[in-house]
Amino acid sequence: KRRKIEKIEAQLAMAVDLETVKLLAAAYVAYKVVIPLVLGVYKCFVRPRKALEKYGEWAVVTGATDGIGKALAYEFAKQGLNVFLISRTESKLVEVEAELKARFAGAKFAHLAVDFGGGFNESKAASVKAALRSLDVGVLANNVGMSYPFTKYYHELSDAEARDLIALNVESTFGMTKIVLGDESAGMIARRRGAIVNTSSAAGTQISPLLAGYAGAKGGIVAFSESLAAELDSKNIRVQVQTPLFVTTKLAKIKKASITVPTPAAYARAAVRAIGYDVAISPYWSHALQLWLMDSLPTPIAVAIVSNMHHAIRKKGLKKEAERRGDKKAQ
Repeated sequence: KRRKIEKIEAQLAMAVDLETVKLLAAAYVAYKVVIPLVLGVYKCFVRPRKALEKYGEWAVVTGATDGIGKALAYEFAKQGLNVFLISRTESKLVEVEAELKARFAGAKFAHLAVDFGGGFNESKAASVKAALRSLDVGVLANNVGMSYPFTKYYHELSDAEARDLIALNVESTFGMTKIVLGDESAGMIARRRGAIVNTSSAAGTQISPLLAGYAGAKGGIVAFSESLAAELDSKNIRVQVQTPLFVTTKLAKIKKASITVPTPAAYARAAVRAIGYDVAISPYWSHALQLWLMDSLPTPIAVAIVSNMHHAIRKKGLKKEAERRGDKKAQ
């Protein structure tokens, strides 16, 4: 009789242990899969956008004449903000400003030509300070940047390319942020309101072979943004870093949009919708989904996937480069 009791107790213990394992497995799946997916759907499709005018009257956009920057300028104007455009080429700035004025008659627009290549020196910074001094800047979109001509080993970059990766991605962001923040007498610090949005890249959040310099520069923007967000939280200034994947831009060298590669306009709508919320976010839904899947993989597998993709791009890039050299020789 005692043996039967002991046997029953053992069976009950095993059953309890099995139920415990099932509960733990269910909790893990909920934590790793269900909750992230539900939150992702809410953030991308349900969560209402912030009223950006509460941050100030003007949005400043760098890299504003093409791609994401131009699309952001349009989106800010749609939200009722005045827009200050900064980019390298005066003629393009005049053209984009004219387009915006024709479409958004009630808003104000202005521009300044600044070449962030070669470094954001004192002269360039002074011209930006003078242009923005009288404006109530509520939103700064640090969008200007550059990548590689195509994926390659870091030592294969020219010295100028290596320097400009820092100048255009890092110096521009740090310098523009410093200017709009101001101090206790002027700027966002004095007004105790504002939003700073830094465009980084998915490469800045992952191990990216053959994009090491770009990944390092964009990873620096992620760290800068997250630390600055904590630093400025008590001053009612929101800092956010956005980490897109591919968008149909000149930088990405992709012309055709798809479910995983949005147009600049589609990406900008998602990007503006996210302002004022998460400190770090990939705002376009399919980008967020891809990054979640990659983060779910063991690191060696994720690195292998990225490395294989980048080596394939390098092979194509080298081939095109060789063809161009051949064409020049023939001429």
